[in-house]
Amino acid sequence: MSSGGIMASTRLLRLFYVKVAAGSSRTLLARAGCRRNFSSSPSRQQSCMSAWVIDQYGTNGVLRYTEEISMPTINSPSDILIKVNAASLNPLDVSMRGGYGAKLMRLRRNPFTVTDSESEFPLILGRDVSGVVVDCGSEVTYFNPGDEVWAAVPPWKQGSLAEFVTLTEYEVSLKPKSLSHIEAASIPYVASTALSALGNAGGLCRDSSSNKRVLITGGSGGVGTFAIQLLKAWGAHVTVTCSQNAEGLVRGLGADEVVDYTAEDAAEQLETMEKFDVVLDNVGGESEESVMGLLKTWSGAKYVTLVSPLLLSTDSMGLLDGAVHAGFTLHSKAVQNILSGGIFYRWGFYAPDGPALDEVSRLVDAGKILPVVEAQFPFTQVPQAFQKLEQGHARGKTVVQVSEEEEDDDGQTEAADSEQEAQETTKEN
Repeated sequence: MSSGGIMASTRLLRLFYVKVAAGSSRTLLARAGCRRNFSSSPSRQQSCMSAWVIDQYGTNGVLRYTEEISMPTINSPSDILIKVNAASLNPLDVSMRGGYGAKLMRLRRNPFTVTDSESEFPLILGRDVSGVVVDCGSEVTYFNPGDEVWAAVPPWKQGSLAEFVTLTEYEVSLKPKSLSHIEAASIPYVASTALSALGNAGGLCRDSSSNKRVLITGGSGGVGTFAIQLLKAWGAHVTVTCSQNAEGLVRGLGADEVVDYTAEDAAEQLETMEKFDVVLDNVGGESEESVMGLLKTWSGAKYVTLVSPLLLSTDSMGLLDGAVHAGFTLHSKAVQNILSGGIFYRWGFYAPDGPALDEVSRLVDAGKILPVVEAQFPFTQVPQAFQKLEQGHARGKTVVQVSEEEEDDDGQTEAADSEQEAQETTKEN
């Protein structure tokens, strides 16, 4: 194997360790000057909560409701305990239910556990959360109990299909004031994924996207519908591929041109268009080869796919062999495309980031990004929500209402109730 392939695989493994430290540094810089005077309440003693868990990997039948899962606690000075009002499901949750990424996620949870001797079960799924801050670590300076927040939960942490979840201050953002919890829960995961793919991998941002031509394949799903709106807010020209019955949705979100991928002349339609600066591929597989020729050559164009073989390789081949194999694949394709047309070939990854959601929140409250909720389920029907997601052909997000509490007109009742609950629990303990 070439040294480049080994280096690429090493970088892939390091990605899961470097992100937290880098995100913390960026957050401290981004939030400088926004500190609050705050003293956290005493740490809660461990109690139980209700949650949907899995005790083994498999199909929908492994989902189990329980009221006897240990409630998360404040274990770090930067931790925040959140009462979950709403969560949403993503294709990643279906994949993780089946064991996708299990080996690498287990290593990320505990770097000292390189064997299967320590079980990750019971495991709580769910990557999106919108809720209310209940308790904070002693060094948290940006949030108070009672704050309404949203966040994307890292895949190595216990998820949001539960009454409570604990995250760090650097992974959390204040919820947009204009959205309900149901609406807000539809955004964090897809926002974090799209921002990472378009920004980190695609090189786009608010100041560099004007008049850039971007193609999004599979644009009617959660990531696609968010990416369309983000790119339009940044001033880009957006072309989307989707099925015909989703055309109205993506055009309504701002797509400039739409191609029905099921049409016989879909490839010809794309080939007659002006070449693209960036391709965001949500489909993978055969679409990779077909869209590569649609990019501008020798102009710094970038192909970014969200369908990488990294986790599949580590699952099937083991951590070291899988990472090396994935790294070699990435290195080979990157070299091939840069030599043949000056095109940068990159993988996009889901990267939770609180400060990034701060910017998204401002765009939402400015009316530039709308939530796209396709279906809503009560907490008692999480298996049905998974079934809905597995049907495919998504037109937005599937959301689960975890808490049945409703806000009053000024949005303060729920926050006050959560803070009161925290204080009462502390007194009882």
